[in-house]
Amino acid sequence: PADCRRQRQMCIRDRTYTGTIKAIINGNCIGCHNSPPVNGAPMSLTTYQDVRSAVQSRGLIGAVESGAMPPTGNDLTNAQVQAIKDWQADGFPE
Repeated sequence: PADCRRQRQMCIRDRTYTGTIKAIINGNCIGCHNSPPVNGAPMSLTTYQDVRSAVQSRGLIGAVESGAMPPTGNDLTNAQVQAIKDWQADGFPE
């Protein structure tokens, strides 16, 4: 873990929904993508399955990469977007 931080990378074991992705979503998306969604958000992102589905079939990665999401506040950092991509590439570990 310490050498992961030195390399400015996330450790493989941290690339899980519970370990990383949930905090990214909760910190940036839940204001609108709650249950129920508000402010015109088309879906909830409150559970593992919600977020996995949004990545697989609703273009979540493209939306955060382009800056379209979140529509207000700060864009996700490159590291946060990469964490979501890595989570997908790793097979969506819970």
